[in-house]
Amino acid sequence: MHYHLIGICGTAMASLAGMLQARGHKVTGSDQNVYPPMSTQLEELGIEIMTGYRAENTDLSRDITVVGNTIMRGNPELEEVMNRKLVYRSQAETVREEFIRGRRSLVVAGTHGKTTTTSIAAWVCEVGGLDPTFLVGGVVQNFGQSFRVTDSDYFVIEGDEYDTAFFDKKPKFMSYLPEIAIVNNIEFDHADIYKDLDAIKWQFSRLMNVVPGNGRLICGVDSPVVVDVLDQMKGKLFTTVETFGVGPDAKWQARDISLDADKTRFSVYCEDRHWADFSTHMIGDFNIRNCLAVIIAADAWGISEEKIQAAFDTFKSVKRRMEVRGIERGVTVIDDFAHHPTAVDETLRALRQRYADNRLIAVFEPRSRSSRLSIFEDRYKDAFVHADHVIIAGVFNVEDAKTYGDVMNVQRLVANIGATGKPAETLENADAIIERLSPDLKQGDVVAIMSNGGFGGIHEKLLNVLRT
Repeated sequence: MHYHLIGICGTAMASLAGMLQARGHKVTGSDQNVYPPMSTQLEELGIEIMTGYRAENTDLSRDITVVGNTIMRGNPELEEVMNRKLVYRSQAETVREEFIRGRRSLVVAGTHGKTTTTSIAAWVCEVGGLDPTFLVGGVVQNFGQSFRVTDSDYFVIEGDEYDTAFFDKKPKFMSYLPEIAIVNNIEFDHADIYKDLDAIKWQFSRLMNVVPGNGRLICGVDSPVVVDVLDQMKGKLFTTVETFGVGPDAKWQARDISLDADKTRFSVYCEDRHWADFSTHMIGDFNIRNCLAVIIAADAWGISEEKIQAAFDTFKSVKRRMEVRGIERGVTVIDDFAHHPTAVDETLRALRQRYADNRLIAVFEPRSRSSRLSIFEDRYKDAFVHADHVIIAGVFNVEDAKTYGDVMNVQRLVANIGATGKPAETLENADAIIERLSPDLKQGDVVAIMSNGGFGGIHEKLLNVLRT
């Protein structure tokens, strides 16, 4: 069949494109504002991308059009698809029917940590001999791509709580038929589509409710909102619930956490009994929780402790998750996808642990739909506490942001951060930031650049300036 994907360069859509191609289908797509790593992945796959959304794109004959969840009514290509009465589907339903139906599915959900946890799970399943098909919202460095298609019965997928398509407003994770569901944490996010935290809690309760009786629901109870949802679901769940965390209230606990030169070590206890000891090259309590959730899922699928540890030893992380993009003149440049205030805080906290004696400079671009809004402004004021210097770029595409609510006042945010005694400033874009920052950098500095987009190619531009 011929699938054409509108919005093909989104992380989930680009992965689906590769999966469909691996199944032997012909795949084309269209997009605009294309940037790595997904554009690079599609180029390497030889998938044709039409630049821009135009009505005439529909002249290309196809069997099914897959509509990305960022594509809305008024998009000229979508309007022509509808006018011509062509068959169209969402990304999530295409994944379900082409790849998940009839398989054993592990769905990783939560406000934070989905991509990393899904990537760890895919690699643990691989080392454990399950040969999984997987779909992740980022490039898993162990595999060199964000997806894989195999003939095994096991499927690992990142379960996004964002809505599915303009014609299907339920979260994407509701399409993924979980045998095992991990809910790492729940916080308010996606203020453009969810009214409040209760609306998000409702959607996660629906996910919990579709885990079958012979499955597992693995919940991170260090998150107070997860606990609230579990309390609301008491007596309504018909599957085994496994709770986990680094706190005292979980069935599965990570204890005795220690950080040495290159590893984080921890012990796993189940119902207060020592279960096993593990170590990981990743840093931060949030990554311990990610690993612990995967340990529970892996055990449910029969993977041994030895295989789990072997996977941790060889796991190479995910692109754009505390990824060291380069070191020039002794300056370390790090790329991270963090955009929610909690993710910013946890990323900087972990980097402070790893680079305890270095100056840590945080560079942040308000780019996601929620991060551009004023609703999180107070939270961002506290999110940069672990940095020594803060630079915040101008809000990305202000006119578009206004369509979702009140836009963040970056000048006010910077003033509030500065009032705490921490140096903070705002500069409009990547080039202005590099011009201001590069002369001031010295050996040992760590620059953590956080954005959920391309950020004007700031990482390579900064490294190039440092080289020359």
